[in-house]
Amino acid sequence: MRRSTPNCSFVAQEQRRLLAALDALDTAAVARILEEFVTTERKARLRGVIAARLDAVTVAMDAPHDPHNGAAVLRSCDAFGLQRLHIIERAEPFLVSNTVARGSERWVDVHTHATTEAAVAALRAAGHEPVATHPDGELTPRDLSSIPRLALVLGNERDGIRPDLAAACARAVRVPMRGFAESLNVSVTAAILLEHATNGRPGDLPEATQIRLYARALVLTVPHAAEILAARGMRLPAPLGGPPPPAPKSRGPGPRRPALPAAGELGAPQEPEGG
Repeated sequence: MRRSTPNCSFVAQEQRRLLAALDALDTAAVARILEEFVTTERKARLRGVIAARLDAVTVAMDAPHDPHNGAAVLRSCDAFGLQRLHIIERAEPFLVSNTVARGSERWVDVHTHATTEAAVAALRAAGHEPVATHPDGELTPRDLSSIPRLALVLGNERDGIRPDLAAACARAVRVPMRGFAESLNVSVTAAILLEHATNGRPGDLPEATQIRLYARALVLTVPHAAEILAARGMRLPAPLGGPPPPAPKSRGPGPRRPALPAAGELGAPQEPEGG
C-alpha cells in the first residue's frame, strides 16, 4: 500500500509547534489586533464556522497507513465540523497528503497516541463512547446522532480495527449496502457516517476554545500577521521563526516534509476550504 508520496507532512507535529507558539501569547489580544485587517464578511465567516464546531463528535483512526486515506478522513472531519481527530499510530507516524487534505489540516486538531490504551483513556476522559465501524454492526447511521458524545472508530486499510481497540467498543455501526460490494473505502465510510452523526447538532466548543481558534485562523490567513503582531509588541516565539525539528523515522523512503513558514512568512494568505 502507498506510503511514500510527494507533498506529504506529519501534521500533528507541525500543529503542536504552531499551537505552542500561540499559547505563549494572549490569544484574545492576537485576535483583536489581527481582525482589524480582515473584512466584516471574512470575520463573520470565520466566527460562524468556529461557532458551529463540534466537540461532541470525534473520530479515532486505528493506525492509518495510506496518507491519501488519512487526509481524506481529516478533510471530512473539517467538512462536518469536527474539531478533533484521534490517531493511534502504533508503528508509524500519521502522514497526510497535503494535496488531498486541501488545507483541512490547519483547522482540525490532530491528537496522536502511541497505544490503544492511551487513545481509549483520552476518549473516555472526554466522555466519548467509542463506536466501531463493522459490516455487521447493530447500529445504523441514523442512530449515531442520538449518541450524546461519540467517537467513531475507523480501522486500518489492511487490518481493520485491531482486536484490542475493538474490545473497547461496546457497539458497532454499519453502512447499509445493497450491491455486491461488502465494504467501502475508509474515507467514504467516514464521510457517510459523519453526515449522520453530526446532523442537527449545534456547535458546542467553549468560548475560550473558540477565541483560540479564531486567533489561529487569523494568524494563518492574514498577510504579514507575524510582522503586524511584532509591531504591537507580540512577537511569535521560536520555533516558528527557527528551523523545524527533524522528521520522525518511518518505514520506507521518507516523504518530502515541507517546513513550517518562518515568522516573516507566516501571514501568507490561505483560505480555508470552502471559502
